[in-house]
Amino acid sequence: MLNKQVKGTFLKNEPMAKHTSYGIGGPVRAYITPSDKNDLKQILIFAKNEGIDTFFAGSGSNLLVSDKGFEGIVITLGKSLTHLKIHGNKVEAEVGVMLGKIVKETIKRNLTGMESMIGVPGTLGGALIMNAGAFGGEISNCLNIIKAMSMDGKTRIYQKDDIVFSYRNSTFPEDEILLSASFILNKKPADEIQHDRAKASKGRKESHIVDLIKLAKKTVFEKFDINLELEIKTLGFSPGTFDI
Repeated sequence: MLNKQVKGTFLKNEPMAKHTSYGIGGPVRAYITPSDKNDLKQILIFAKNEGIDTFFAGSGSNLLVSDKGFEGIVITLGKSLTHLKIHGNKVEAEVGVMLGKIVKETIKRNLTGMESMIGVPGTLGGALIMNAGAFGGEISNCLNIIKAMSMDGKTRIYQKDDIVFSYRNSTFPEDEILLSASFILNKKPADEIQHDRAKASKGRKESHIVDLIKLAKKTVFEKFDINLELEIKTLGFSPGTFDI
């Protein structure tokens, strides 16, 4: 049994409403927080061998889960892989680190490249998958190297150019979970960074869900003939739920 192998936290039939910023979501087979990378490795191997559907989640800030829930397991690294190291202009962070913390720590050191993402919620892992950004800046802009783990427990290393990044999207394999990433930033005068930070913070807007998403998409399409794309992950919804 998987629950006997997990060294971290194993919550059986856990309502996802407890783990999303929207407070919405039915039960999943298990909500798991591995204790470390080795624990994660064993969980992934077990899930693959047993054919268990697996979903990788961050802090739940950009995750919308159906009231029907999810028949598989949800794995989160938000409380296990949280190391952050900054040396000179190089930043190394595990995917469980909150993006806001990285932004704050780099600004304190007069490093530019992250300040436009002030106020963007969630962990580094989710930000990488969604290629998070705001006001012309994207997290992939200063990305260097990414480490991930496949369902067979093997660690893989990607250079930035190995992955295709586009608007709120990336081509990371869906059957791999990100572990960490490194970034190369540049020095910039403190007053300029603070100006950029203030501009980005003022412009942040709250997200909309379900009916509001459809209403917004419909209005923009009718007025401008433009199809808006979702900027959040969804789980457990039927195909076409957000179509207009």
